[in-house]
Amino acid sequence: MSDAPGNIHEFSVSELAGALKRTVEDAFGHVRVRGELGRVVVAKSGHVYFDVKDERSVIASIAWKGTAARFRFRPEEGLEVVIEGRLSTYPGRSQYQLIVESMEPAGAGALMALLEERKKTLAAEGLFDTARKKPLPFLPRTIGVVTSPTGAVIRDILHRLQDRFPRHVILWPVLVQGEQAAEQIATAIRGFNALPEGGRVPRPDVLIVARGGGSIEDLWSFNEEIVVRAAAESTIPLISAVGHETDTTLIDFASDRRAPTPTGAAEMAVPVRAELKADIDALGARLVSALSRHIERRRTELRGAARALPRPAALLDLKRQRFDTIADRLDPALQNNAAGKRSRLLVLQAGLKPAALKRDIRQKQERLADRGARLTPALERILQRETRALDAWGARLASLSHKSVLRRGFVLVRKEDGQLVRSGQALDSGDKVELEFADMRRSAIVDGETPSSPPPAAKPAAVKPRPKPRAKPPAAGQGTLF
Repeated sequence: MSDAPGNIHEFSVSELAGALKRTVEDAFGHVRVRGELGRVVVAKSGHVYFDVKDERSVIASIAWKGTAARFRFRPEEGLEVVIEGRLSTYPGRSQYQLIVESMEPAGAGALMALLEERKKTLAAEGLFDTARKKPLPFLPRTIGVVTSPTGAVIRDILHRLQDRFPRHVILWPVLVQGEQAAEQIATAIRGFNALPEGGRVPRPDVLIVARGGGSIEDLWSFNEEIVVRAAAESTIPLISAVGHETDTTLIDFASDRRAPTPTGAAEMAVPVRAELKADIDALGARLVSALSRHIERRRTELRGAARALPRPAALLDLKRQRFDTIADRLDPALQNNAAGKRSRLLVLQAGLKPAALKRDIRQKQERLADRGARLTPALERILQRETRALDAWGARLASLSHKSVLRRGFVLVRKEDGQLVRSGQALDSGDKVELEFADMRRSAIVDGETPSSPPPAAKPAAVKPRPKPRAKPPAAGQGTLF
């Protein structure tokens, strides 16, 4: 017999939800669950929400921010994991959920499968192509290192650089394990690439991304897509030195060079200064030896060529003998030449007697007078001919001159500025003009209206004197044109 309805305890919704929460938490205070991750969401607060599922069921799960920071890998959909935590409820949605306290991959096989899948995806995008690889500088001025500032890795790198060839090193400290490690590593790589040339902080010539050895979970940050893409996009040559020689991460494929260890990365970055110095010394010794052999060979060739030349004394003997011969002939030649000049001078002196000079002058005067007598009539005839021609050209010029036209009764009219007036329309009332007659010039002022068209030829414009003002008589030679 069931209880009467009035005897059943009546719960409020919150009371019932609270009771269910306590019951679930008491019964499942600590659970260990194996399943596949699905629908992974990282909230802005840092909490991670995801599902754990198998082929038949799904359990909503949550990892608080502090717990998620301790994960050794980034949770991704499809990864098989083992989770430890406690079961609770969320009364606001009437659902139960798993509060995660720890999470590990369900064996290395799951991570390796995820790694291979991601490797294929990134390789298909060309991030691992050999053509993208950049050569390392022979001797970088500045080396940028991305690693933890407290581990042995940075000390090993600095120690090996000091032994081989000391260089300026800039450390960008990052976490190399944990939830935030991947983002910090990617930020460091991009930060080094963003440094300007010639800035306050020198831009590295090569980068080293390094970490010590560890399990696949420990090295998982260097398999994250954000780190691989940052390495592939780096314009600065990048050396990856993650783990030991047998460890392989995806950043190794995206980097320009892979070093087996952080110490090996330092050896790749710089040459050995002692070896370079030995090479330079050896090259210098070879250069000195080669120069010595070259000089000795040239000296031998010069000696051989000198032996083929005649002795200097032999070259001068013939010239010296010829000089002596010419010197012996010089005095007689000078004496003979002086004697010849003296004889010529005596002959010329005999021809310079006064009587002979006077006779010669008289002959030249007579010849000059004869030529002058013949030249005068010829010049007169030429002058007369040219005068007649000039008179003829003058007559023709006078016939063509405007003076002849003025003598026939015409008048030449000019404006005050000297410009010829060729038409009555070019004059206005009040214009001052100058009238040039055949025998004189007169000034006049235009009076009356200017006709719109030239007057007929039968009625030319008349020019008559202007009445003289009573107060001021016109100046001599002035007139008025009407």
